[in-house]
Amino acid sequence: METRDNERVLRNEDVAEIVAEIPDGHCHLRTTVTLADGSAITLQEATVAAIVRAYVAVKTDPLRNGMTLKGRKIPGRKEGYAEWQLMEEP
Repeated sequence: METRDNERVLRNEDVAEIVAEIPDGHCHLRTTVTLADGSAITLQEATVAAIVRAYVAVKTDPLRNGMTLKGRKIPGRKEGYAEWQLMEEP
């Protein structure tokens, strides 16, 4: 794993396994990334969805080179949506 100024960069070879599943008793997907050193991180469905949205937006737009999503509380949100959302920054 590469480290730069308090930032860790995960290379593909740093990832030993990825498990995406809906745990018993839950409704939403959780994705666990297990690293070669044995540590793991589990991401909730909304986090993975935000990463996918950003990835698709950048990869499919010939003029876009990046996107920043920042977390914030959304009052008056649509029914069924969490209060905390990762939203695109202008």
